[in-house]
Amino acid sequence: MMDESEELSIEQTRAMLTYDGCGSFQQRVSQLQDLQACMKWRRVENENSDIWNIFCKLLSQQTIILAINSSYVDPLEQFDTQVKKIEECFRNVFSMPDIETLKRRQSNSDETDDIEQLYQTILTTFEDTLLILISKDLYKLQLLREMIIWMNKETRYLQERVMNIISRVLKYSSRKIKGCTSIDAPCMGQLAAELAILCSYQEIPIVIQASLAIYYLLSIVKYQNEELCGLLMMESGNYPSSVLFENDFTPSTFQRNNAVIAKYVGEYLPPHLLNDFVFGLLKKLCHPPPKTANQAATLLKLVLEDYGSKVTRAAKIVDYIHKKLNIESPHILKRALLRIVALLTRSFPQKVVFQLLDYMFPVDKSVLQMWQAVSSETDPSPIVLKTILIVLKGKPGEVEGSPSQKRFSLDDTNMMPVTAAQALCTLLPVPEYKKAAAQFFPELLIALILQLHYNSEMKLKKVEDQCFAQKALRLLLKSSGLQQVDCALQKKDCWHQFSNLIFHHYGVYIIAKTLSEYKFPQFPETLHYLYKLSLEGPRRTEDSVTTVIFLIELLNNFFKDPFPEEFLALFRTWVNDPNPTVSKLSLQKIATMSSVINKVSNVRDLIVCVLNSFPSKDKTVTIQAMNTLRRLLSEMDKVTYSTLCVQIAFSYFPLMDHAMPSIRAMAIRHFGELLKEMNQYTWMLKPIVLKALVPLILFLEDAEINVVKACKYTLNICAPYFKWSSLPVLQDEYYNFEVVVLSICNSLFNNYGNYITEIICSALVYLKNSRAYLRKGAVILVGYLAKLGTHLLFQDEIDIMLKAMEKVLSDEDPSVKRMADFTYMLFKEVSDEVMDNSLKQVFRRLCHLHHFKDMTLLYNYRGRERSDSCYELDEYKI
Repeated sequence: MMDESEELSIEQTRAMLTYDGCGSFQQRVSQLQDLQACMKWRRVENENSDIWNIFCKLLSQQTIILAINSSYVDPLEQFDTQVKKIEECFRNVFSMPDIETLKRRQSNSDETDDIEQLYQTILTTFEDTLLILISKDLYKLQLLREMIIWMNKETRYLQERVMNIISRVLKYSSRKIKGCTSIDAPCMGQLAAELAILCSYQEIPIVIQASLAIYYLLSIVKYQNEELCGLLMMESGNYPSSVLFENDFTPSTFQRNNAVIAKYVGEYLPPHLLNDFVFGLLKKLCHPPPKTANQAATLLKLVLEDYGSKVTRAAKIVDYIHKKLNIESPHILKRALLRIVALLTRSFPQKVVFQLLDYMFPVDKSVLQMWQAVSSETDPSPIVLKTILIVLKGKPGEVEGSPSQKRFSLDDTNMMPVTAAQALCTLLPVPEYKKAAAQFFPELLIALILQLHYNSEMKLKKVEDQCFAQKALRLLLKSSGLQQVDCALQKKDCWHQFSNLIFHHYGVYIIAKTLSEYKFPQFPETLHYLYKLSLEGPRRTEDSVTTVIFLIELLNNFFKDPFPEEFLALFRTWVNDPNPTVSKLSLQKIATMSSVINKVSNVRDLIVCVLNSFPSKDKTVTIQAMNTLRRLLSEMDKVTYSTLCVQIAFSYFPLMDHAMPSIRAMAIRHFGELLKEMNQYTWMLKPIVLKALVPLILFLEDAEINVVKACKYTLNICAPYFKWSSLPVLQDEYYNFEVVVLSICNSLFNNYGNYITEIICSALVYLKNSRAYLRKGAVILVGYLAKLGTHLLFQDEIDIMLKAMEKVLSDEDPSVKRMADFTYMLFKEVSDEVMDNSLKQVFRRLCHLHHFKDMTLLYNYRGRERSDSCYELDEYKI
């Protein structure tokens, strides 16, 4: 034995081991050699070389660790390096035999004391290394979690000693934070998860140390929570001390008591740390041993039940569970994982639903299992359905926020709306979800009907298990007490035909009609929803069509004319909708108002909105608009009619020259009907009739027989306006066009000579028309007007006519060119006859106001109906 002067105390050893960062590795080795020479442990080197080697290696590793800690290395790189070195130290220190085994090796009691002292020094040195690191940076408390992981991997390690060091380091840290206003220790959540599991360990010494450790950890976290810290500071009037925690809990409280652990962890850990705690337990749950998994499952259940609202990373947890469910695992584990999904749904239904809807279509079995778990939580059912509705209103294939950007293959397509319909197939049969569905019946109904259309559009496989929208729609009807409606639609073969895209509009009508027939009780809220939907901003084409069809059918069945003004205002707006189908549907519905048109307020607005749809690019909309207007006018009060007739008549003019023959014919005939109905207002309509006279004459040459008949009909109605009787020349099917022109021109000069200039100007416009028969007719009409009205024309007017005719002299049609040549020469003759003196011209007009010339035919042109040889030169005899 060495005397006391030679003996080196533990505290002196610690002092020597403290590294200030100024020495080198060689200096450290030299100090170790001096220590070895003077210590009474020198015999240990020979008799227990393995323990001595552990001690020496620890000192060497400690030197490197502390040197790195004092260097100017990137913090992340520094920490990674230190973790590796600490792990080497950990395996080196805690793999040595326990003290009892070492004592049994020694025969001498003095040597036993030496080995015990060295043993303790090794442990203390390792602990001191940790304390030095953590004293400079609490972030490195992460090392304690790593130690638990290393410890759990090898049961041969000195677990009790490890836990003792961990609890002592946490105790030191809880004291060190005294007076700190902020703490950077982000590993607390993960470390708490590891310690919570150990609090129910099979060995009581481990349980005691783990309970102590979690006690000190929560003490640190309580300071880390700024809100709690501020509250405690206000209560104590000073910085909080660890004494305040004793009123909340003691270390023994946590021993094998999951409920208490869950309570205080859930209460004290802020959301970001609680997320880590839950993830830590989740990983424990998914890995052996089973006892640890059961413990983790119990803790997760307790925490999520009471503090689930603080776990903000619900979507990431659900995704982790999804991956684990796809791995073959015990039924108990799957049940535990699904229970977590259910608990997360209780706190964060939207996050869970969006995560489940985001999985690629078609979804796997595990996603369906998770939907079953979602359905087990009934309290959040309204929020779950509302969230699904948000997605269900989208269109498969569209990128959110940019409808124009579409994907072109099912593999790359956004199929969330399809998976949303599939989710409803799982949820709607659940009783509590049936009740929740009642709140969203109209929204679900319309959204699912639209999904049927979109699925047909995308040509999804027509297999039973993929018709999710149809299945969900039928479940909605059944769960809403409308089983009879479903059966009726089944008998009408509606469900089978919905797979055909062409059938969709008729299918929407059938559903609305069948619901109306059975007086479905959800009518008021459905009508209200459709009205609200109609007032919203721009929507997809198909959305608008479905809304209009559904709304019209409901109004037809539940309201007698006139239906509410609010809805009439919608139809007035829809008349000019960009979608032609919507326009036609609204025009058709307005047409049904003809019987009560005089009872509708703002009739003028209604008529004007119909007139505004006349120029539609869609020909069928124009036709429907004219038919609707005719039906409304036929029932309208004559006084009201008279205030609108001029505006209506002007609206027909552009359509008289429409490219589509049927529209030309309809516009001309309807114009004639208007003149006939308003014949007592000839004084008001006379200027309009004069303006329409030119197209009515020229389109007698139209190739479409209906256009010709319409012109003949309207010209005869115009007779009273020009003080002539009906034109006999129009009675014959093969009338002579030139004779008709001459007859009308003579009547004009006898009654309306003052309008000759206006009529000529209107006719000259048609010289530029792309249709040859109109140019030809215009040439003939202008020729007769000039010849008969020589005494009424001024020189400048004739000059304009000459310039206009010059452009037709090179016409591509030979017959038009020949007629233009003759007419041009005619204008020259008329020009020569006109007196140069303006006073004489005026006098001549006054004197010959009722001048009549008996004239023979100038062009000898019978018209297109009579002969196709009218283009021959010998037919243009004067």
